[in-house]
Amino acid sequence: MVQTPARVLTIAGSDSGGGAGIQADLKTMLALGVHGMSVIAAVTAQNSLGVQGYWELPAEAVRAQFRSVADDIGVQAVKTGMLASPALVETVADLLRGLAAPVVVDPVSVSKHGDALLADEALAAVRGALLPTATVVTPNLFEVRQLTGVDVRGEGDMRKAADALLAYGPRWVLVKGGHLVGEAADLLYDGTGEHWFRSERFDNRHTHGTGCTLASAIASHLALGHGVPEAVGLAKEYVTGAIRAGFPLGAGIGPVDHGWRLRA
Repeated sequence: MVQTPARVLTIAGSDSGGGAGIQADLKTMLALGVHGMSVIAAVTAQNSLGVQGYWELPAEAVRAQFRSVADDIGVQAVKTGMLASPALVETVADLLRGLAAPVVVDPVSVSKHGDALLADEALAAVRGALLPTATVVTPNLFEVRQLTGVDVRGEGDMRKAADALLAYGPRWVLVKGGHLVGEAADLLYDGTGEHWFRSERFDNRHTHGTGCTLASAIASHLALGHGVPEAVGLAKEYVTGAIRAGFPLGAGIGPVDHGWRLRA
């Protein structure tokens, strides 16, 4: 008898270039053996050179997509990405509140090229409404600074950043140190125990979609039944391979390779 795979829902923006956002999420989920589903919160026009524009979907469209999936198919994990506006952040937070499935929040605020993807006025909604719904929140160092004011200059600052984010209510915080020099070190913390995840840093500029891919990989492994530290470790291993295999696309920054294991 054919078995239904674990089901993971991404709530995020569409990347027309295919390297990040909904597209990266679904590719990651397929690669890791789960069934990916989507709620599109925004549509972007973007390519390897940057984001040329984005358009939010109405809150009622986001709500309807979520209810269609959750009420019929069901979800075993949720990942959130680009939500753009206070209204969308509040809408998604309201949908996730009380959900039994684990939630991975990637607090997307800026693209790889430096283009803003979250309105400044939405930061308060992320802090007050979205982060309390998170099983794991996965900010990069720029997002840490935006959300908490903590400027991480080295690994010694990462615990302080994690403490500041935990104050907003997520169960776990994964502070990503990818923008620091040296090896790529991430800190996972729940207020009691530190878990460090380290990997080699590769000389490859084609890293578009890294954050989306990592968060989706964590959500996929949570849906498969792994605990948070194990899910993060497995996701780190997957995204490290995807970064190593990142390839040129267009005239700018290419994407990570979500299918690297097929060619390994």
